[in-house]
Amino acid sequence: MRKLTFGMNVSLDGYIATPGDDLGWSVPSDELFQWWSDRVAATGLALYGRKLWETMSSYWPTADQQPGAAPAQVEFARRWLEMPKAVFSSTISAVDWNARLVTGDAVAEITRLKAEDGGPMDIGGATLAAAAMRAGLIDEYVLATAPVLVGGGTPFFTALDNWVNLTLVETRTFADGVVLTRYETRH
Repeated sequence: MRKLTFGMNVSLDGYIATPGDDLGWSVPSDELFQWWSDRVAATGLALYGRKLWETMSSYWPTADQQPGAAPAQVEFARRWLEMPKAVFSSTISAVDWNARLVTGDAVAEITRLKAEDGGPMDIGGATLAAAAMRAGLIDEYVLATAPVLVGGGTPFFTALDNWVNLTLVETRTFADGVVLTRYETRH
């Protein structure tokens, strides 16, 4: 059975984006960027909601060709292109860059994918992750908490019907004050 992880940069007050989807506060340090890049390299399948897919696919396919692209950005772009992806959306009609489109029941498809053999899966996008969270499908949560209060926006966590008990498995503090925490779900 595959492991499913939900991980994102998050503000101290719990948001992954501000109103209007401003992500400027969450630009990672070089050290954190490398941590995320290594995570992409180890991901067997990434599950994206439409909005996060549109953000990622509008930049990373050509990021390595941008003037002044840092070696770490070139490496991330290569890793991102190589990583298999499933994009969950009922409003877009096609995806590219080693991705396939899923238009049906997201929870049923994630359940099916988890039952397959293969490498670990990461899930991204607030709406998609919320559906998986409510269905009890997430095995691990990774929060890269930035020392900033944004006051509102898209929350990392959704409203739940039941408690989810977690076990802390890792903490790490980055030089810019970002604190990474990893929690596993206790089933």
